[in-house]
Amino acid sequence: MSTRTWGARRPRRRRTATGAAVTAALAAAAVLLTGCGGDADKASVPEGWGTLETGSLSVGYPKGEGYAEQPAAERAKANAAVALKEEDGIRTGMVSVQLDFATGVHDAAGAAAAAGAGIGLGSTRKATDDVRLAGPEDAGEAREARRIDYDFTSDGQEDTPNRGTPMTGVLVAGVDSKGVPFVVRLNAVKDAVDAEDLDAFVGSITVK
Repeated sequence: MSTRTWGARRPRRRRTATGAAVTAALAAAAVLLTGCGGDADKASVPEGWGTLETGSLSVGYPKGEGYAEQPAAERAKANAAVALKEEDGIRTGMVSVQLDFATGVHDAAGAAAAAGAGIGLGSTRKATDDVRLAGPEDAGEAREARRIDYDFTSDGQEDTPNRGTPMTGVLVAGVDSKGVPFVVRLNAVKDAVDAEDLDAFVGSITVK
């Protein structure tokens, strides 16, 4: 699935001091769950967010910011779950989950390599990090995943922003406890989401 799936954004409202503090706290929790090795059975989903549930994992999405889960009948067959933000008919945000998206993949490194190959030409990788996801103790190595942050430009197709619009994204790839490879993505118009939002998104994933 192409990662170029978002649209033109409206001016973002200012965060209040209280809102910024809450977001910072959520981001700190996300870092504890991911970069430093989380031990939670279930990830913490920020207040105001919804949750996408699949057979391999669950992940939060910013429902309070206008994202809505896409009905199964409307989403692409490659996607196990999707949440979209649409403004004036343009997709300005998308969270997606793909399962069993690659063959011959047995670990997080292989899943990330396969998922990274789908980012597309013209994309710029900003960082690649190993993360530890929330999940049951018996999930074992399934909790080990890899995160890739990247920038790209919109191609202007399928209700996405005008061609050339700067975009940003993050993906988390791994293999669940049953050996099924997964990739979770959040893509958006650049600056529509900040680093704290992206960390909270990654920290909201629970592998099964």
